[in-house]
Amino acid sequence: MSCCLMAGISFIFINGADAQELIIPADVSAKAAEYTAALKLDDAAKSKRVESVVAIHMTQVKDWHNAHPATTVPAGINPVTGSKLTELDRTIIADSAMPETVHKDLMEGLRKELSTEQVETILDKYTIGKVDFTMKGYKAIVPDLSTTEEAKILGFLKEAREMAVDYKNMKQISAIFEIYKTKSEQFLNNNGRNWRTLYSDYTKKIKAEKANKKQ
Repeated sequence: MSCCLMAGISFIFINGADAQELIIPADVSAKAAEYTAALKLDDAAKSKRVESVVAIHMTQVKDWHNAHPATTVPAGINPVTGSKLTELDRTIIADSAMPETVHKDLMEGLRKELSTEQVETILDKYTIGKVDFTMKGYKAIVPDLSTTEEAKILGFLKEAREMAVDYKNMKQISAIFEIYKTKSEQFLNNNGRNWRTLYSDYTKKIKAEKANKKQ
């Protein structure tokens, strides 16, 4: 693989049986640089390699998404719910068909250069910190969450995060997290909790606190 910079646009040439040319837009290059900067690496060469891995992945995700709009997926129903597929459903289906090598190359590229914690930092940048934000929500709703329950839910959320990086926009990313939030809530129900009651009690508590502040 070779790379050069010109007028804010990177031209990446990938060698191999499926040789292709990727044109990395300036905004994608800037975002990859921003994500990498969050690591505060003291090795400039490593920083550039990580930046390149992220920029290539972002461009491949963007290119696939733009080439496979919702209209490429026939209108139909969700086989689980029976509801008509929404446009968001159809974009997720289309984007989920992206070659697995795109995700594999990202993760292998990051893990080759970075520690586990640093890889997680990059994934958090992709998903605007949704793992931590959502975990805090569960702890607020279930204040006596056990360490076992927390570990299980955190595992689900990290799975969601890694899957979500392959989607282009926040609506899609949020939808992927919803899949794993549902799994987390089912886990709590199966573990002797009642998620519906817990959530109802939490919302009542929040409303009461807001009402008290107005007095």
